[in-house]
Formats: sequence, C-alpha cells, structure tokens
Amino acid sequence: MKIIESGIKNVRAHESVKVVMPSNLYDCELAENVFVGPFVEIQKNVRIGARTKVQSHAFICELVTIGEDCFIGHGVMFINDLFSSGGPAGGDTSKWKRTSLGNNVSIGSNATVLPVSICDNVVIGAGTVVTKDITESGVYAGNPAKKLRSL
Repeated sequence: MKIIESGIKNVRAHESVKVVMPSNLYDCELAENVFVGPFVEIQKNVRIGARTKVQSHAFICELVTIGEDCFIGHGVMFINDLFSSGGPAGGDTSKWKRTSLGNNVSIGSNATVLPVSICDNVVIGAGTVVTKDITESGVYAGNPAKKLRSL
C-alpha cells in the first residue's frame, strides 16, 4: 500500500489567498483574494480569478478556468471527461475537454458542470447539470440547465 498525502503542492497563489485545510491543490494558479474552503480538490492546469470563493467539497478538475468574482458552491463538480469512447479516458488526456467560466458566475451547491463555456453574469441553481455552453447572462436551473430569466 502506498499512501499519498493531500496538501498544497506547486501552487502559484497571491499572498492574499486563503485555503482551509484539509484541501488538495496542486499545479494550479489562484489570483488575489481567492478563498478555498475545506475538503476541496483543485487539480493541475486550473486557473481561478481574483476574489472568487470556492466552498467546501468542490472538485475542480484539470482544464478548468474560472473568472473573477465567482462563487462555487458546496459540492460543485466539474467534469473534463465525457466518456466519448464509452468509458473513462484513463491516461489519454487528449480526450479531455476544457471548461471556462466568465466573471461574476455563481454556481449553487451540488451542481455539475460538464466541459462548457459560461459567459459573464450567470447564476446556476443548486443541483443543476450544465451540459451546453451558456452564452447569455441570466439565471439557469434544471437537468439539463435551462434559462429561467434574465438578470
């Protein structure tokens, strides 16, 4: 058995960043005044913009970019593998896809975000599953996410 300790490794972070342990962050970038709650994993090649808050139990996988002034609720899951071959891509990272969030995006607790692009000024309701790009500001909810109203 091999035990690998969680922790903070090779993170580029502004001195104002706050991380509540235990959390697992590696090879990512956190801009000024980012807050990361406990039991969060942020994987390599992730960038999180200034003043963004990531609440407990969130999982931010590789290839995710989050803009400034965003809120990532408790238990939010980001996905980069769409199982395009009928199962997990495994070590074939060429099959993984990118996710990009604009500025001022709030995602409610337990939402799931597939590889998409989300524009600025969007609210995603709790438990929502985002399966397609969001190109208009507004409030979205449901499975799959649907626009409820403009902001």
